[in-house]
Amino acid sequence: MACLNCVLACMAEHNKKGKSVYDLDLEDVSNGSRNHIELDKNKCPTPIICRHCEEPECVYTCMSGAMTKDKKSGLVLYDEEKCSSCFMCIMVCPYGVLKADEVEKRVVLKCDMCGDREIPRCVESCTTGCLSIEEDE
Repeated sequence: MACLNCVLACMAEHNKKGKSVYDLDLEDVSNGSRNHIELDKNKCPTPIICRHCEEPECVYTCMSGAMTKDKKSGLVLYDEEKCSSCFMCIMVCPYGVLKADEVEKRVVLKCDMCGDREIPRCVESCTTGCLSIEEDE
């Protein structure tokens, strides 16, 4: 079932006008989600989110140092101030997760695991059990 709760939750979490889904203007292209849903080879809806890869191609190809891998948390982080907008990271992501913002085409939209939240909002809002957080040991 493609309920899109994760997409709406992500959009709301990063919305500059408020964190409620009721604050979203779905026609405003500046409300970009950092995740999306695609149909897999069996036509099943599948959430596409950043996997914070062990060996992230986006980090290796980033010439400006905007993409980094945090050694402690294991997260792939993005610093929009350092980004040169070459979008090499978008081209090399094997999962097709990264994308340019729709308005200025200058910033990369990428999962930040909702920074200050204990559980990312997409996971918290997932009522189907499709999304979960697991830690590697």
